[in-house]
Amino acid sequence: MARILSIDYGGKRTGLAVTDPLQIIATGLCTVETPKLMSFLKDYFAKEPVELILIGMPTNWDDSDTHATPLVKKFIEQFKKNFPAMPVKEVDERYTSKMASQAIAQMGLKKKQRQNKALVDEVAATIMLQEYLRQF
Repeated sequence: MARILSIDYGGKRTGLAVTDPLQIIATGLCTVETPKLMSFLKDYFAKEPVELILIGMPTNWDDSDTHATPLVKKFIEQFKKNFPAMPVKEVDERYTSKMASQAIAQMGLKKKQRQNKALVDEVAATIMLQEYLRQF
């Protein structure tokens, strides 16, 4: 089986998480500077088989778009142009950053580590992926 890759897209940096090849465990992969994301994904797909991309769609509690929603939609369009054969599924990313921050705080990390926004993005992508795996 191939992996599932989860993307927590952001204007400055993007958190990534992947499953193991059996799609049992979600693990944070890394955080990439957003301008370098497409290049990173091309390299990653050349090394690892991926069968599905999950992209967090930012919405407000009332399901309306956030300020980040147009950015994510634009990224999805670009992604589909670059990787037309790769299936993409949008997932709800509401509260994942908040949940990630809480999870990091519970890990007992030092204050400076807890404030690392790149780590928050990676953990948020992992939470999205774990939620998806739990449903299927």
